[in-house]
Amino acid sequence: MGQGEHPGLFATQPTERLLETAGESKLNRAVGVLDLTALGVGAVIGTGIFVIIGEAIGVSGPAIVLSFVLAGITCVFSALSYAELASAIPVSGSAYTYAYATMGELIAFIIGWDLILEYGLSVAAVAVGWGGYLNALLESLFSLEIPKELANPPGQMGGEFNAPAVFLVLAVTAVLIAGIRESARSNTVMVFIKIGVLLFFIAVGVTAFDSSNFEPFAPYGFTGMVDAAALIFFAYIGFDAVSTASEESKDPGHDMPRAIIGSLLIATALYIAVALVTTGLLPFDELKGDTSPLATALSEGAGLDWGADIISFGALVAITSVVLTILYAQTRILFAMCRDGLLPARLATVWERTKTPALITMLTGALAAVIAAFVPLSEIAKLVNIGTLFAFLLVNIGVIVLRRTKPDLERNYRVPFVPLFPLLGAALCIFLMTYLDAATWARFGVWMALGLVVYAAYGYRRSRLREGGMGAGPSASG
Repeated sequence: MGQGEHPGLFATQPTERLLETAGESKLNRAVGVLDLTALGVGAVIGTGIFVIIGEAIGVSGPAIVLSFVLAGITCVFSALSYAELASAIPVSGSAYTYAYATMGELIAFIIGWDLILEYGLSVAAVAVGWGGYLNALLESLFSLEIPKELANPPGQMGGEFNAPAVFLVLAVTAVLIAGIRESARSNTVMVFIKIGVLLFFIAVGVTAFDSSNFEPFAPYGFTGMVDAAALIFFAYIGFDAVSTASEESKDPGHDMPRAIIGSLLIATALYIAVALVTTGLLPFDELKGDTSPLATALSEGAGLDWGADIISFGALVAITSVVLTILYAQTRILFAMCRDGLLPARLATVWERTKTPALITMLTGALAAVIAAFVPLSEIAKLVNIGTLFAFLLVNIGVIVLRRTKPDLERNYRVPFVPLFPLLGAALCIFLMTYLDAATWARFGVWMALGLVVYAAYGYRRSRLREGGMGAGPSASG
């Protein structure tokens, strides 16, 4: 491109400049492979297994076990693609940055706008489930109960305002502003606690396992199983959050692929085991719609009320961990988009005291708290799913494009059998997207149309790539 020319809609960010920008980043490189893996596990294991299983089992019946397998397989191919791109382009922004380097600015903005929806609603959806487990624990231990009007969102179990969810999101926002090292350490501790609680559930639940609960195995047939997989896909969202930490990783080229793939494998193994045990403890119709299904399975299926208390505690820790990691991921997506000028650059100012994008974190936390207070879980989960599947679709395509356009770019990890594996990942994403209802597609379409308006009115004219700055970051503030 000549000096006086303006890049087109599909102009790409040079990978060399992206890597240079990451090297000049004011963010704190303070996390290693253990913390990154914990970040992935922390983002994945939460409401998806502790809450959403109650939403999905009524659609699939005991075949929910296979729904988890199908959703997991869909994620595996996408995880491989994320791993390669994260090792080749270790820059904040995840799929947004990868799209900018491979498919151009317009596609990058679209996927970034999509990720804002995915992560923002994920935080809200995960936080919604916190109140149910908090109430279960308070009632069991202290015979106290938060009024249903203040413990659930409107339209769910008599709720009007989900106060626990608001408290959780705002508290986590404060932790994230404090710094990445503090956030990572807090998350790692919570991850070990929730894995321990799930292993406890599996070990205790097996003692009361009743195989007759698996009959009929698929009461709603193959369609029911896939419908549940499309909803359960929400349970796997989060391993991609690891890639947003590239600029705060000590050795992103080597640690990112290990953390992305490792966190997904750990979560998938736990999910399948938990789904098997849960289904074996109670008939599926007794778990349908339950907001704390694992606690219910232990208390009613195994007669262990004390065990249910441990599950409720584990769920509180797990959901807190997910809110922390997903909110963190969203702030880094926004940070990258603002730094590139596609959204207001002033928002990406790094607070010198904590080396975090404090203003972005405060704004996203406040917005997520409002959504968590007023929107039911099931509707949020569907929108999150379609946003995530769309992001995964473009990441799989991005691997193929980057292999062709930058074949000599250094990669510490390479997806095997390209283009077959990325194409399989893309096809599975499209397959699950077709099982989401028309209302979800309509809402997604409205959000994406709004994004195109924002890009046309602001991002296209303010893009640093278009101005020749190519992603130069904003200054830090004291």
